[in-house]
Amino acid sequence: MATAAFRVARRLAALTLPLAVLAGIAAPAQAAFPDKPIRIVVPFSPGGGTDLIARAMGVPMAQDLGQAVVIDNKPGGGTIIGTDNVAKSAPDGYTLVMATFAHAVNPSLQPKLPYDTAKAFTPVVLVGRSPNVLVVRADSPYKSVKDVIAAAKLKPGAISFASQGPGTSAHLAGELFKSLAKVDLNHIPYKGAGPAITDLLGGQVDMMFATASAVGNLLESGKLRALGVTASQRSTSPDLAKVPTIAESGLPGYAAESWYGLFAPAGTPAAVVARLNAAARKAVNADAFRKRAEAEGLIVSPGTPEEFGRYVHGEEARWSKVVKDAHITLN
Repeated sequence: MATAAFRVARRLAALTLPLAVLAGIAAPAQAAFPDKPIRIVVPFSPGGGTDLIARAMGVPMAQDLGQAVVIDNKPGGGTIIGTDNVAKSAPDGYTLVMATFAHAVNPSLQPKLPYDTAKAFTPVVLVGRSPNVLVVRADSPYKSVKDVIAAAKLKPGAISFASQGPGTSAHLAGELFKSLAKVDLNHIPYKGAGPAITDLLGGQVDMMFATASAVGNLLESGKLRALGVTASQRSTSPDLAKVPTIAESGLPGYAAESWYGLFAPAGTPAAVVARLNAAARKAVNADAFRKRAEAEGLIVSPGTPEEFGRYVHGEEARWSKVVKDAHITLN
C-alpha cells in the first residue's frame, strides 16, 4: 500500500511540476509594470506651467507605457499638500509628483515639513529647466527692471508681485530681487500660476516672476510684457530672445531658474524607476513636446535618476544659502 501510494504521489508531482513552472513563468507577466493607470500629482492648480508640462508629458508617456496617465491637481501649502500625498503613497511606481524648484527650497523655508525630503522620495527624471520671466501687464507704467526698482524705492511695499505659492520659484525669484535691489515688494501668493496670472491680468497685482511656459502665449498675444529673464543668460525662446536678463538690466549678480522633474516615493523598485525614466525621456524627447517646450523657454534635459538626484541636491545647497543670507521666512 505504501509503495502504491508513493507511486501515485510521484505521478501527481510529475503532473503538477510543469504547472508550477508555468505559473512561475506567468507570474512576472501578470505583475509586469505597469498594469494599471499611473497618477502624476501636480501640487498646483490647473492652468499653470507645471500643470501644462505634466499634461503634455502624460499623453506620450501613456502611449509608451500602455496605461493611462492621470494628472491629479493638489494645490496648496507651497506644494507641500500634493507632495506629502505622494510621500505617503505606496512605493510601487503608480503615484508620482511633478516636482519643481519648491521641492529643493522647502526644507530651508519650512522647518516642520510632514516628510523628510531627503528620505521620502526617489528621483525619476529631470524634465527640464527654465528661466522665470518678470512680466507686467501691457498697460503697466513699468517698462524696465530699472523702472520697478526706482518705483519700489520711492514707495516701499507699494508694488506687489504674485507667485504660484510660498516657496515656489516665482516667490524666491522675487525675494532674491528684493534682497539684491534692497527694495520692499509685497508678495501675494496664490494656489497655482493660473489664478496668479488671472489676477495679474485683472490688475489685482502689479507683476510676477512667472515661468516662461505659463506666460508664453500671453506674451505672444501682447497681453503681458516681459521686463527681464531670471537666468544668467538670455533665453533661446523666440518670445524671449530679445528680452534682457535681470542681471544686465540693472541688478548685477541676479540669477534664478525653475525646473520640473518627476519623483516617486522612496522604496520604489529600481526596475520600476528605470521603466518610468525611459518612458519620460522618450516623451520629452518627442519632437512635438520638445518644440513646444523649447518655444516657451524650457530647456529639455532628461537624464538618469542619479543625475536628477545630484542636480536637486545642488539646488538645495545653493538656495539654502540664499534663504539664510537674505533672511527669507514664510509667514
